[in-house]
Amino acid sequence: MANKVSLENQELLGKWICAKTNADYIEQEEQYIGLIDDDNNIVAVAAFSDYNGASIRMHVAIDGRITREWLRFCYYYPFEQLKVNKVIGLVNSNNKEALRFDLHMGWVQEAIIKDAAPDGDMYILSMTKEQCRFLRTKFK
Repeated sequence: MANKVSLENQELLGKWICAKTNADYIEQEEQYIGLIDDDNNIVAVAAFSDYNGASIRMHVAIDGRITREWLRFCYYYPFEQLKVNKVIGLVNSNNKEALRFDLHMGWVQEAIIKDAAPDGDMYILSMTKEQCRFLRTKFK
């Protein structure tokens, strides 16, 4: 059996990603897309916030093996459903693993804001629909 994409129980998904990213959970502030394993444990959550019609911010926490289906769903939502021009991500300069992962996924570094993170700089990354390789294959 394979992991499954889930939009159910937004509060549980929201509290999980907030715990992983040291953020505060605020009810109904974000949309969450989870990945659930066979034992009904959360493996990963993508959170979307600050939608303004042209862009949206994406936050991700992963605690296990992710799937291409989940990645496609995470990018389908902003680009196909919301029709944004760009997805924006902020990464603390000390989070080397997240920065490496995001750049490998196809995100592009747009700027670095010096001293904007509690313990370093803040990288501003973005992705357009054209840059997103996960939308090039269809859902099963």
